[in-house]
Amino acid sequence: STFAGFGAEISAGLMEQAFLSLEAPVQRVGGYHMPYPPSRLEQDYLPSVDRILDAVDETFTY
Repeated sequence: STFAGFGAEISAGLMEQAFLSLEAPVQRVGGYHMPYPPSRLEQDYLPSVDRILDAVDETFTY
């Protein structure tokens, strides 16, 4: 999840403490905003390599 988790707290801290030093906003990639699915659907819920690379590309083109 991109909110209320460990990664969300890290990215929020980075934005608070180092905002003026960053060249692009922090991108958060996580599961979709929905309840965690049954195990048979887990791979569709978790971030894929494509979603991660899209966030990286968006950061580099900022």
